[in-house]
Amino acid sequence: MAANEFRASPGLWALAWKRLRADRVAMVSLAVVALFLATLVLSSLGLVASDWEREAGVSYAPPTFIGPDLAAREADVLEAGPPPANAFDPLAEDIAQLREQLDRSGARAETVRSETLPFGADKWGHDILKKTIKGAETSIVVGLVAATLAVALGTLFGAFAGYFGGLVDDFFTWFYSIFTSIPSILMILTVAAVLQAKGVLTIVLILGLTGWTGPYRLIRAEYMKHKAREYVMAADAIGASHLRKMFSHILPNVSHIALVQLSILVVGFIKAEVILSFLGFGVPVGVVSWGSMLGEAQNELILGKWWQLAAAAGVMAVLVTAFSLFTDALRDALDPKLK
Repeated sequence: MAANEFRASPGLWALAWKRLRADRVAMVSLAVVALFLATLVLSSLGLVASDWEREAGVSYAPPTFIGPDLAAREADVLEAGPPPANAFDPLAEDIAQLREQLDRSGARAETVRSETLPFGADKWGHDILKKTIKGAETSIVVGLVAATLAVALGTLFGAFAGYFGGLVDDFFTWFYSIFTSIPSILMILTVAAVLQAKGVLTIVLILGLTGWTGPYRLIRAEYMKHKAREYVMAADAIGASHLRKMFSHILPNVSHIALVQLSILVVGFIKAEVILSFLGFGVPVGVVSWGSMLGEAQNELILGKWWQLAAAAGVMAVLVTAFSLFTDALRDALDPKLK
């Protein structure tokens, strides 16, 4: 009986994990997100979709469930050239044998391309399935790294503003007001125009340097509230420094706010990367992402080739939906009012 009386109560994270396990939607969403992250790791290690640039199919090869493209096969017949004008040409047989020898020797041999692929092919015959997996690597990395940078900046700025107050708070509030007074898309495009160079690092900087305002507002409010709590006063009484009180005592108690903001920003930044790549401010030529795939798909739709659009938009919708559902469940699980 005495042992039960002095048993430690579960902490915030233990209670949150218990609530998440009881939520089936949250666990399914977490499994989907984990699957995407595992695919990202395998792709970055070169174990999956490393040969996405290989011309595996004919140009605009349709998905397998549609079947071969009759128009493409007719085009191949036309490219073979018209039949000889004189069917009784005495050299026709010799020319045919010579062509056959050249094909066998490899002088005119070309890579065998499939007429259909599981998810189809693009203009250059790249497998859409492998291209989508490789594009996920770029888009998800951009979302995760940019969100981490934005939350780190927002937490740092919010901690100083909320803890010290006064002139420090006024400065960061003025800085925050500048960023929030300009529409986010215009701010993103402005930073993109200033940085000029294209690349994954550029996109991360664009999104990270413009997306810190949301975490800043919430973390600042939490620090203003927690700095007057008893445990912070006790730390001050034993001579703890300001930095120790800010990051060793207060930060662990507001870290769940930063975690929820991180998961929210990942979703937003994945969609923002797609928009930037679609507008031409995204990844450079030779690097594939979901945004660059959607940019290519707009021209393919005119020709009735919809499979690249469907693949990129479909997997992005699945990931964003799963991440959003998991974020909602995580926010509810970490809500102190539900303890």
